[in-house]
Amino acid sequence: KVASYGIQYMKGMQDVGVMACAKHFPGHGDVDVDSHYDLPVINKTVAQLDSLELYPFRQIFNAGIGSVMVAHLYIPAIDNTANRATSLSPQNITGLMRKELGYQGLTFTDALEMQGVKKFFPDGEASVQSLIAGNDMLCLPGDVPVSIEKIKDAIKAGKLSWADIEMHCKKVLLAKYQYGLNNYQPIKTGNLTNDLNAGIPEMRRLVAENAITLVTKKDDSFFPLGDWNNNKPNDVALLVIGTKKENALAQRMKKDYNAAVFYAEDNVKSKADIDAFIKKLGAYKKIVIGLHDMGRNASSNFGISEVTATLVNQLQQKTNSLILQFGNAYAAKNWCDAKNLVICYEDDAIVQNTAADMLQGKLPFKGVLPVTVCKQFTYGKGIVTEKKKTANNQWNLDLTRMGKIDSIANDAIEKHATPGCVVLLVKDGKIAFQKAYGTYEYNTAENMNTASVFDMASVTKICATTISIMKLYDEGKLDLKKKLGDYLPSVKGTNKENLLISKILLHQAGLVAYIPFYKQTIDSAGVPLPGLYADKKKEGYSQRVANNMYLSDAWQDSIQQKILRSNLGAEDKYVYSDNDFIYLGKIVEQITGYPLDEYVRKAFYAPMGLSDIGFKPTQRMPLSRVVPTEEEKIFRKQLIRGDVHDPGAAMMGGVAGHAGLFSTAYDIAAVMQMLMNGGLYNGHRYLQPETVELFTKYQSSISRRGFGFDKPEKDNAKRAEPYPTLSASAKTFGHTGFTGTCTWADPEKNLVYVFLSNRVNPDGANTLLKMNVRSNIHETIYQAIME
Repeated sequence: KVASYGIQYMKGMQDVGVMACAKHFPGHGDVDVDSHYDLPVINKTVAQLDSLELYPFRQIFNAGIGSVMVAHLYIPAIDNTANRATSLSPQNITGLMRKELGYQGLTFTDALEMQGVKKFFPDGEASVQSLIAGNDMLCLPGDVPVSIEKIKDAIKAGKLSWADIEMHCKKVLLAKYQYGLNNYQPIKTGNLTNDLNAGIPEMRRLVAENAITLVTKKDDSFFPLGDWNNNKPNDVALLVIGTKKENALAQRMKKDYNAAVFYAEDNVKSKADIDAFIKKLGAYKKIVIGLHDMGRNASSNFGISEVTATLVNQLQQKTNSLILQFGNAYAAKNWCDAKNLVICYEDDAIVQNTAADMLQGKLPFKGVLPVTVCKQFTYGKGIVTEKKKTANNQWNLDLTRMGKIDSIANDAIEKHATPGCVVLLVKDGKIAFQKAYGTYEYNTAENMNTASVFDMASVTKICATTISIMKLYDEGKLDLKKKLGDYLPSVKGTNKENLLISKILLHQAGLVAYIPFYKQTIDSAGVPLPGLYADKKKEGYSQRVANNMYLSDAWQDSIQQKILRSNLGAEDKYVYSDNDFIYLGKIVEQITGYPLDEYVRKAFYAPMGLSDIGFKPTQRMPLSRVVPTEEEKIFRKQLIRGDVHDPGAAMMGGVAGHAGLFSTAYDIAAVMQMLMNGGLYNGHRYLQPETVELFTKYQSSISRRGFGFDKPEKDNAKRAEPYPTLSASAKTFGHTGFTGTCTWADPEKNLVYVFLSNRVNPDGANTLLKMNVRSNIHETIYQAIME
């Protein structure tokens, strides 16, 4: 198996021009000394070596591997010269490897700085002996000039010849030629790490899905452990052993099962503590034991203490418990009588989340043991299960495909497309998927969670301004055929007076796309001009723009005047404009007599029972709940957190028709569900169904827009990059936000999709857009719907 897997790995590398290296010849596994610190000894016969250690090398040599690295080992059966490592042994390299096994490719020594050779052959002598033995390349020879002088001395003494050196050199040059380095093309190193690792998280999840092994199960109630009927207090406890960190498994157990989390390090210091702790855990119906940060070496029992082994075994005997072992399979020798055991092999967030999915039954167990651990746990053993078909999956979703959302989100975070995100899916009126990923910032311990509050950016346009306009239309207080001047006295006598409300809702009124108001309040270095801002709220400076930054009240009129004086483009040309919605917000205020934030709260959010959605979040909740956006280098010159990211909306005091709304994913989904219900929510009617249909259907012959709402491109089937995603029906409506947000409702599939992120943190990079993260997750949801 080792030979077979190794050959396939080698072929994968060498087929794309990367030389593979077999290491460490003739076999480094059966040692209890680290060759970094001393010379390990292997007392095996040649026959024993031939039947085990040499077998995979022989196979991979025959398969054509490009190079081999030689170990620092003392194996008397190969060379009994005192203290001579195999890396310095002519009998090993020229005799065994070259002549007996017929390998003529490149050979590398292991690092010659290691004490396994340096201890006995110091000051460049190891370099000389390596070449005499027949090696082609010297790895980390230490003092290179000294090594060169020693090699020259060896040539003069007749121990080596220039012909030997030239032969090794020609072999290296031939290898370079074979791998195309005679036609050297420099690799572009920009984004190299990300490019090389593209798709790795998904691949690692695939490996985990096929490798994680259900070794034994005596209690079927764990397989699966449904999150719909094991989420009450005292149902499930998680015991974390090996770490005090709240890792991915702990987060999932808390989120999925409302599990109590205990850390062994805090509760069990010695065997004397075990009985009392087990009694404490006895209050829980099911206990999941997570073993983490395990060692790799058998000599240290994989980091498992006698106390830990006793605790785990007694829990298995006395409680209804399951072991999730995130480490070396051989470590299971400590609990060979376990009733319920899953071996996960590796210990990272991807493996932990995959194990959690398997525990829930979203994924089947497929793996088998690659080794024999004890008589109960033998090579090839593994219980294969079927994917859960559960009554709670009432949405008819393929949960395996839904699992791809994890891969997309984690890949985006790993590639710095966003520090974190929240994904929510409502299907048939109920939450079918809700999950948080990542952190608030890249270098913070603040974990993203489903209650995190995001700057919604342009989603404000539909979930605050448009629904308010719809309400006024419903009540007969606003006519889409009327003009801007019919509602806003301030535009009378200007070229904005005759703009049709319907055209403004479609972004076809001719207004310019964007006016950078803030630029006229700062100097060329990006520093605010004196007199325009105060560092605290006071008379004449009431408009909060950011922390310790309040704009002069007199500037509010200046903002409106700048919009009024802006050029007007051709009518019936689609130009997406923030100014359209700034005016629509003003119309709401003019008609109702309330500021936009107050009106939408009274008309929608409060009666719907939504407390997280709204403007000016820090007036309603602790700052710790609000996700930060950009670290502004000009204008506000601070990390924006709790204040709206959009500079224009910030200068308007945080409330504007185009931006300023903050929300959780849940509250946004509730607003969209109300719209998809035709204006009905929890038995109360907020809008007439005819109004919802009018505003959310296509209303333009030159764009994809509805009244206020964004919609799918009309030719999605032919587009290279469909918008918002290929499978969205023509009835779909929603909007995206600059900060990395979006929400879409599809009445045809009866689903609401919400994606919230802070992709602008820290520097406004647009990697999230380039990676199509929002649309890829959206399409994954469609592909998971089983008709």
